Amino acid sequence: MRILEFRYNVEKLKEKKWISRKDSQASDLKPTFEPDKEGMEQVFRKISNGKEMIEFSDLRQLLHKMNVADADREAKQMMQAADFNNDGFLDFDEFMKVTKDVSMRELKDAFGMFDENRDGHISAEDIKRMMQKLGESCTLEDCARMVKHVDKNGDGLVDMDEFVAMMTGTRKPI
Repeated sequence: MRILEFRYNVEKLKEKKWISRKDSQASDLKPTFEPDKEGMEQVFRKISNGKEMIEFSDLRQLLHKMNVADADREAKQMMQAADFNNDGFLDFDEFMKVTKDVSMRELKDAFGMFDENRDGHISAEDIKRMMQKLGESCTLEDCARMVKHVDKNGDGLVDMDEFVAMMTGTRKPI
């Protein structure tokens, strides 16, 4: 799911063309949360296919898996927005700058990627569908276990509050 956060944060940078410390802190909804470095290293390795840098082809492949329209153009814009040293690659420091602050708005956007039917809940089926888009194989039973792990009210679904708690559990508020 943190791969989705990366995409949304890059989308935010694309709109700005440049970013300052003040801009990186700005959000339409507070609070923001600082990412867990260890968790983000895992996401970085996943996107980069274990390499030291994320290449254009890595982003394009990820976006294709997510069925993003015009994935080539999107990947190019993401790379341009996040490649602060203009070397044609994203290193881990650049990746962390993009994922520095996660706002409630971005968490809602990520929730919406799972909640395609907009019923306000994420089911095991929703998770399975997203995992398949990302090229991950998991059984419906595996996805049900994921839901059960996050589901605090016992209804068999993940609501927005449970999603936020899960996504920010390893983060500290800024």
